Amino acid sequence: MNEKNATRYQQRILAHYEQHQQSDRPTLILGIETSCDETSASVIKDGRVILSNIIASQADIHKRFGGVVPEVASRRHVENITLTIEESLQEAGVTLDDISAIAVTYGPGLVGALLVGVAAAKAISYARGIPLIGVHHIAGHIYANRLVTEMEFPLISLVVSGGHTELVYMDQHGSFEILGETRDDAAGEAYDKVARALSLPYPGGPHIDRLAHEGTPNVPLPRVWLEPDSYDFSFSGLKSAVLNTLHNAEQRGERIEPANLAASFQASVVEVLVEKTIRAAKAKQARQILLAGGVAANKGLREALTARCEQEGLTLIIPPLSLCTDNAAMIAAAGYISYQQGRFASLDLNGVPGLSLTEPF
Repeated sequence: MNEKNATRYQQRILAHYEQHQQSDRPTLILGIETSCDETSASVIKDGRVILSNIIASQADIHKRFGGVVPEVASRRHVENITLTIEESLQEAGVTLDDISAIAVTYGPGLVGALLVGVAAAKAISYARGIPLIGVHHIAGHIYANRLVTEMEFPLISLVVSGGHTELVYMDQHGSFEILGETRDDAAGEAYDKVARALSLPYPGGPHIDRLAHEGTPNVPLPRVWLEPDSYDFSFSGLKSAVLNTLHNAEQRGERIEPANLAASFQASVVEVLVEKTIRAAKAKQARQILLAGGVAANKGLREALTARCEQEGLTLIIPPLSLCTDNAAMIAAAGYISYQQGRFASLDLNGVPGLSLTEPF
């Protein structure tokens, strides 16, 4: 785009924003999420009220491959994106003329998948003169909790998903400080690898969780605490310990009850996640603890963190299962904060697969 057209676009965006600010119309954010294998579009009112949240899942497609195939995911996004956006607007009972801004995930994630959502958002923004907002995927997971209740600062968020395990400190909206993160495998990734070793279907996390509730945690497995004052995580060694336990038992001609191994693995993961979260919350005098990410749907983690927070007198917020997995409502909720602050992206916005949570767009 040449400089003249870019200037004209920015003028249209500013005019749109100022016109809305001077009106008494509600703020409607159209959210778009395509970071992995779900194509999602959502309309959120005033940052808190879900008018629609459409998700086109590809889980059944990737199941036969035992994991997400990036090229397949990208092609499916291309096929689904327009229909998903149209369905989202229709369910919300609005048109693009009513939309205040468009919020889209621009990282981290699969680059081909990200580009589909970013391209769609930029096209609508340019064609209709609607402000464009770039949203970090993990920020979206954190802000899914604001669709449940108002956030109170300072707070600690435990983000646990297939690609991320992080402890995030926030002292105000839009401010993220990473206290700790995984040094190797994310918790969700470890779940999937252990599930594969137990011949469980993809995605493995829900199957391990279900199996764990049927077994007894009687298989000795390590808890990886790292340095005494560290908030970082490490699950690669635990995963290897599970695999070694299975191989050693096989060589001895013994059989380990899968439910007991699943229960033991989950107990190890959950204990470390919960205790480090509680320690961080106390150190930072957090008013709230937020649970976020796909693994936030894990029943064992939800139960254990709830029990420890009650024991310590800490306030815990957990989103409903529908907002734990990737969805556009959380992206729109996070985008609303940027809209309030008047922070918009340009048409140079691009997909950034390794985007840092602390890196502004």
